[in-house]
Amino acid sequence: MEQIAAYIAPAATILAALIVASNLGARITGWGFVIYTIGSIAWLAIGLTVGPSSLAWQNAILLPLNLFGIWRWLGRQSGIEEGAEAAARKSRALNSETLFPLSVLGKAELIGADNSKLGHCVDAMTGCQSGRIDYLVISDGGIAGVGETLRRFEWEDAMVQDGDVHTSLDRKSFDRLPELSRDDWPGR
Repeated sequence: MEQIAAYIAPAATILAALIVASNLGARITGWGFVIYTIGSIAWLAIGLTVGPSSLAWQNAILLPLNLFGIWRWLGRQSGIEEGAEAAARKSRALNSETLFPLSVLGKAELIGADNSKLGHCVDAMTGCQSGRIDYLVISDGGIAGVGETLRRFEWEDAMVQDGDVHTSLDRKSFDRLPELSRDDWPGR
């Protein structure tokens, strides 16, 4: 039993950390917490059987925190995302403007004129009084944020469709968009 737990505990903890740190959506993050819970149970077993007792106490405390993570991401947040998806789906059948959840703008791909991926949305700037989106911040290149280029993309050039942002710009036009520094974006 101890040997199985000794393999499961670190593998589960490393895999869960990778999943949660990747922030790939509520359901995937929730499954990361499921894996964290498995790791906590394995670490708790190790702490109780071979010690140290501090390992047992640490994971006795982490276990309910991981269960809270499961509820938060697989329960509450995935329900909110399903509600937003349902509203968007229903709006397509109405004779009015189609809706989309604003949360899409923090993770959608920017798809260019030839259906190529130009980058992905990392944020959107919106007017406080008007509620209108002014511009998107698009990340292009790099790995996990290292070496990426942030660009300002005007909302007037965007159309949201099937969870992605589409534009008539091609790669060359996109590459000419103004670059943004990581910590100093324009007020307008």
